[in-house]
Amino acid sequence: MTRKLFGTDGIRGTANLDPMTAETALKLGMAAGRHFTRGDHRHVVVIGKDTRLSGYLLEPALTAGFVAVGMDVVLLGPLPTPAVAMLTRSLRADLGVMISASHNPYQDNGIKLFGPDGFKLSDEDEIEIEHKMFNGLEGYRVGSDHLGKAKRLDDAVGRYIEYAKSSFPRGLRLDGLKIVVDCANGAAYKVAPTVLWELGAEVIPVAVTPDGFNINKDCGSLHTQTMQTQVVAHGAHLGIALDGDADRLVLCDEKGKVIDGDQVMGLIGLTLARSGHLKGGGIVATVMSNMGLEKHLAGHGLDLHRTAVGDRYVLERMRKDGFNVGGEQSGHIILSDHSTTGDGLVAALQVLAALVESGKPASQMLHLFDPFPQVLKNVRVSGKPDAVLALDDVKAAIAAGEARLNGSGRVLIRKSGTEPLIRVMAEGENSDLVGTVVDDIVATITAAAG
Repeated sequence: MTRKLFGTDGIRGTANLDPMTAETALKLGMAAGRHFTRGDHRHVVVIGKDTRLSGYLLEPALTAGFVAVGMDVVLLGPLPTPAVAMLTRSLRADLGVMISASHNPYQDNGIKLFGPDGFKLSDEDEIEIEHKMFNGLEGYRVGSDHLGKAKRLDDAVGRYIEYAKSSFPRGLRLDGLKIVVDCANGAAYKVAPTVLWELGAEVIPVAVTPDGFNINKDCGSLHTQTMQTQVVAHGAHLGIALDGDADRLVLCDEKGKVIDGDQVMGLIGLTLARSGHLKGGGIVATVMSNMGLEKHLAGHGLDLHRTAVGDRYVLERMRKDGFNVGGEQSGHIILSDHSTTGDGLVAALQVLAALVESGKPASQMLHLFDPFPQVLKNVRVSGKPDAVLALDDVKAAIAAGEARLNGSGRVLIRKSGTEPLIRVMAEGENSDLVGTVVDDIVATITAAAG
């Protein structure tokens, strides 16, 4: 069986349109509740959400589904995704649910599930839940005397604040640092400024007035201009931009220059390596991470291990081989010593700890390497991308591009998971050569697909 609803990060779509409807949420609650009802104890699920208007649609529908199969529900309200993962473990719940579409605009929403260990579900669990959703739920309903109950956890925000602060080294403070934090009008709008202030920083909060419609709108990790402008205007030492559910971040230095996830992973990995706390002899990243990071790590005797695009694949590799630092160039940073999923605020705190201990400015500490020139172009095809990529002319063009780079760069060809697109990327030391290689492959694909 294959998954129909679940993608690489839960179920996602336009709110109140199939599949992101109250009906789907109700069925998901019943099916997931049944799937995680194991044993005779009173079963519990925790539900968090971001600040989208449609959270009011999906939260009660999910709650009704879980209650209908006898599961108690703990409602967390607006909290970051990593807070839901943490509280699932802390409360010894059987299941955790986050209602969010991450960096998407307010019109979209999504539902992602965490097992009792705080990790995202396996493909096998998601397939089994879908099977239950589409093959009759009547038999899962409990009698009226065994219905679940729902209550709100009033101190959920405080619990996550203390958890996030505990990841910051004892004995260090942020006194004397001025920090801009852009919360994307999303799930971290309360917790992120509070954590930074309680650790001693002067905080300039941005995008902390959610109204249900303005999440990620001209702010947050996809729209960093707001953060950059505020950092320069206030003479801040660092800018932090989170996305709607705060599981990823983008930084900028005191000059307003954007810093991506590759530089962040590099700094955290090397800091842990120097203290003897880096596990696995390197870090895990995706195929999109720049070769400059790989070369820089190698210069310090560390390896870069690549996975397919998606933080779930990074985490799978980390768990399989015992790494404690991994992530994506886009800003998902997974630090398994602290969290079971990406946590933008906790990652930012590790960067701030390194800045405090070094006494150096962010522009120096977070410019570890010069990225290799990288060119990415998308080619829209009329047929199936797999069929196009299997054509002899296309395969020959890709091989020719790799040969021209001759070990000084790489070619990456990926098909889109949501559109009839083929993504052509190349990077290397010579920017002109990289651009020519991409153009030649794109031209060949375009001609072959036409």
